Amino acid sequence: MGIEYKKALAIFSENVSVEDAEGLLDWLVKNPKGKINLAACTHIHAANLQVLMVVKPTIAAESKDENLQKWLNWALAN
Repeated sequence: MGIEYKKALAIFSENVSVEDAEGLLDWLVKNPKGKINLAACTHIHAANLQVLMVVKPTIAAESKDENLQKWLNWALAN
């Protein structure tokens, strides 16, 4: 799995694949105040990005990958 779920935090691993998108959406629906930790993430499949764009959860930690974070900042701001 590319995402580890805690009570109020979803921790993204290096590579978050398309298979993770449904679980992410389910978790965010069940945990509307849940936060996202992207610190270790270096690749996120577009399906997961779409979930983040629609639900707009709080990002607790940004990706340490500068290029990915620039892309995420742009995508999540629009």
